[in-house]
Amino acid sequence: MLNLLLALVSAALLIFTFPKFSVVWFAPVALAPLLVAMAREPGWKRRFLLSWGAGVVYWFGVCHWIEFVLAFHGGLGEAAGWAVFTLFAMAKAVHMGVFGALAGVLMRRWWAPPAVAALWVAVEVTHGPLGFAWLALGNAGIDMGIPMRLAPFTGVYGVSFVFALMGTVVAGVALRRGRREMLWLAPVLLLGLLPELPPAEPTKEAALLVQPKISETEEWTPASADAMKRRQAMVSLRGALTGPGRPPAVIVWPEVPAPLYYFDDTVLRGYVDDLARAAKAYVLLGTVARTTSGAPLNSAALVAPSGGAVSRYDKVNLVPFGEFVPWPFGFANKISTEVGDFAAGEEVVVSPMGGHKVGTFICYESVFPNFVRRFAAGGAEVLFNISNDGWFGQSAARRQHLSMVRMRAAENRRWILRATNDGITAAIDSAGRVREMLAPNEEGALHTGFNYVAAQTLYTRTGDWFAWLCGVIALAALVMARVRG
Repeated sequence: MLNLLLALVSAALLIFTFPKFSVVWFAPVALAPLLVAMAREPGWKRRFLLSWGAGVVYWFGVCHWIEFVLAFHGGLGEAAGWAVFTLFAMAKAVHMGVFGALAGVLMRRWWAPPAVAALWVAVEVTHGPLGFAWLALGNAGIDMGIPMRLAPFTGVYGVSFVFALMGTVVAGVALRRGRREMLWLAPVLLLGLLPELPPAEPTKEAALLVQPKISETEEWTPASADAMKRRQAMVSLRGALTGPGRPPAVIVWPEVPAPLYYFDDTVLRGYVDDLARAAKAYVLLGTVARTTSGAPLNSAALVAPSGGAVSRYDKVNLVPFGEFVPWPFGFANKISTEVGDFAAGEEVVVSPMGGHKVGTFICYESVFPNFVRRFAAGGAEVLFNISNDGWFGQSAARRQHLSMVRMRAAENRRWILRATNDGITAAIDSAGRVREMLAPNEEGALHTGFNYVAAQTLYTRTGDWFAWLCGVIALAALVMARVRG
C-alpha cells in the first residue's frame, strides 16, 4: 500500500506541474516517489502495475479535457465519452508502466540517476509514434532560464533528462544511498556555462494575427458563411490599416471551425485576394484543400500581396478523433464536420515571403519537436502556428498547448507567430517568451512585431540526437544490470 501511495503521489505531482496548476518547481522531484516505490518492489509485474496505475491517474488529471471533446464535439455523450477516454488513459499509461518496470532494475545500481533519466527520455519520445503525444516533462521548464539553455542543443528532451536526473537523485537520498548519490547533480551545475537565452530584442517587422472567435457549434447557411468571411476580411483590413507603427508584412488567419475553401470558393478567394492587395501584405490562412481523389486536407495557404496563392502546406500529423477516427474506435465521430477522414499531407513546405522564407505548422503538430524543427532546417526564418483550440472548451489545454509552442520557438531560436480561433493568440520570440497576446474568447486582431532569424541551432540541424543517445544509454544500462544481476 505504501508503494501504491508513493506511485500516486508522483502522478499528483506531475499533474500539478503542468497547467492548470503550473507549480513548475514540482518537475525536478515529481518522479522521486514513484522511483522510491520501484526500488522497493522486487517483482517487475507489480512495478508495471503500480506505474501503470500512476500513469492512468496522470492522463486523467492532465488531459481530462479529452472527455469533453469526445462527449460534446464528438457526439458520444457523457457516458460513452468517459468510457472512450478511460480506454485512452489506460492505453497511454502503458508508457509509464514500462518505465516503472525497467526503472526498478536500474534503481539498484550506483549509476541509477543518469540511467533512469535516459530511460525516461527514451520512453517519453515514443508517445508520438505510438499514437498521441502531449506535454513532455521538459515543458515544465519553459520559464526556467538555466534549464532552458539546453533546448537549442538537445530539444525539450534534454530538459526532461535534467528533471528526471534530479528526481532520481532525490529518490536515492530518500532511500539513504549515501552522499555520493548527490555527485550526479554536478553536471546540472554546468548548465550555467551554456549560452544564455537571447535577450528580448526590439522587433523590425510587423504582423497582424486575427482571432475571429467563430463558434464551434455554428450551423452554417450560405448567408451566415458569407457574412463570416466578409467580417473576417473586414476585421483584418481595419487592423492592418489602423494598427500602430509599421504596416504588417503578413496577416494571419487561424484554423477555424468554418467552411473556408480558398481553392474551391471563388467568393472567399476574392475576399482574401482583395484583402492582400488593399493591405499590401501577405495573407496566411487556414483552409480545406483536396487531394486529387477528393479527400479533404487541413491546409495553410499563403497568398501574395498581389493576390493568388504562393504556396500551400497540407497538415502531415493529424489529430486522432479530431481529423480521423483511429482503429478500433470506428463507432465514435470525429470532431471535424468534413465528410470522411482527412488525408495527411506528405511534405514539409517552406514558402518564400518578401525575400525571406517562412514555415507554417498546424495545431497539434506543435507537439512534435523533430517535425517542427524541419521547417527551420529547411530555411524558414520565422514560423507560424495556426490553430483552433476552441475544441478544448475553457480547460487548461489552451495553456498546455501554448507551452509546447513556446518550447518549439526556444529549440529552434525562431519567432513563432500564433493565430488561433478564440485563444491563445500570441507572438513568441526566439527564446520562447510570450511578447504579446490577445485575451482569449474575444474577437480581435493583434498588431505585433517579430524578427527573421537565419542562424540554425544544433537541435535544428541534427534533430533528436539526444533522445536517440538516451535510448542507447538506457538499453546499455539495462543490459549491464541484467548481466550483473
